[in-house]
Amino acid sequence: MTTHNTPLAARYSVVVVGGGQAGLSTSYYLQSAGIDHVVLEKRRIGHSWRSERWDSFCLVTPNWQCRLPDFPYQGNDPKGFMLRDDIVAYLEAFAQKTRPPVIEGVSVKRVGRHGSGALEVVTDIGTCIADHVVVATGGYDIPIVPPSAHSLPLSIRQLHSVAYRNPAQLPEGEVLVVGSGQSGVQIMEDLHVAGRKVHLAVGSAPRSPRMYRGRESTEWLHEMGFYQLTVDRHPLGDEARHKTNHYMTGRDGGHEIDLRRFALEGVKLYGSLDEFKGTQVAFRPDLRKNLDDADDVYCSIRRDIDNYIAKAGVDAPVEAPFEPCWAPASDPTSLDLAAAGITSIVWAIGFRADYGWIDLPTFDGRGHPRFKRGVSEVPGLYFVGLPWLNTWGSGRFLGVADDARHLVSVIEERQKPDAPPAASLEALRQDRVAETT
Repeated sequence: MTTHNTPLAARYSVVVVGGGQAGLSTSYYLQSAGIDHVVLEKRRIGHSWRSERWDSFCLVTPNWQCRLPDFPYQGNDPKGFMLRDDIVAYLEAFAQKTRPPVIEGVSVKRVGRHGSGALEVVTDIGTCIADHVVVATGGYDIPIVPPSAHSLPLSIRQLHSVAYRNPAQLPEGEVLVVGSGQSGVQIMEDLHVAGRKVHLAVGSAPRSPRMYRGRESTEWLHEMGFYQLTVDRHPLGDEARHKTNHYMTGRDGGHEIDLRRFALEGVKLYGSLDEFKGTQVAFRPDLRKNLDDADDVYCSIRRDIDNYIAKAGVDAPVEAPFEPCWAPASDPTSLDLAAAGITSIVWAIGFRADYGWIDLPTFDGRGHPRFKRGVSEVPGLYFVGLPWLNTWGSGRFLGVADDARHLVSVIEERQKPDAPPAASLEALRQDRVAETT
């Protein structure tokens, strides 16, 4: 591995943008295929795991799902959940083994078409030409904070989940966590376990069982073939890529998260955030619906497992049907931050991808890249490491290797001497576009 002191070559067969698990997996297969390339990493390998996760962070998926190329989890707790520092160590160990040609500390400013038909990659240390560019930056670039947050009094400490580290980081007083996806509910639990008084704005995220009928739910789903389901066979199709992940946790050996139980323990629940006016917060009247919808998904996963057990004749213990342990008497629609003693807000409502540096016609009307299993319509451009790029595991340690291997096989085929040049592929694409307009 190298640093930004290493100069760029004038040309590469492949430039990989991003040095996380997706970029490093792609580099592994490029090395195996003997294809010259460089990996450009804006910061350092493992940065997001190391610097953008809270202190008690751990994987939601069990360790046995960590399957980087030729580098599966080697520890003694395959059913456990790696902590933040263990994840960093796993990724760094993979990099030490594979020795990818990484240049760290390099920002890519633009990727566009070069006059030769190849791609031009402009960075803050120089410009190079590439036959292929693999975008492995992930989709978590810009933390989302609602515009109304700027109207809050300066006395309220605000931070996004990406900046949250531990409860002691926040001033004394009660805390409002906005968002009930994986990060939101886990940060809520982190604060609650530390004895902080927490308020949670509950969104539409679904939830999942952790253990059911004697086994961890991901083991059942693996055996049922869920992780082999491809997005083109998914009932939602491409829309699956935009759905919120199911929430549960790997904390303390892993358990499911039932927000109703936290309400019984003193966590104050509200519906989706609507707006701020000074210290007055308005919520939508959807708390009961959001809790019920999350439970409906939870129960549907249990039913799918039940059906599989019955069909396969598996001997598994029977569990009682789910019964809600708490329900709100009404949907709270307002909260006075000052009166409640709330001194800080943690925003956990997600991220937006930043593809402004890609100057190529590869995006749909919502700004999302168009591709088929990561292969863009733009010749020479590829994406890897995104949720449901091909399967559920595409954005995780479980499936990223398969996607990287597929992209490199496509690149290998296009590198053959008898393959049409990129310019010809672009012309063919333009002909297809013309035929449909």
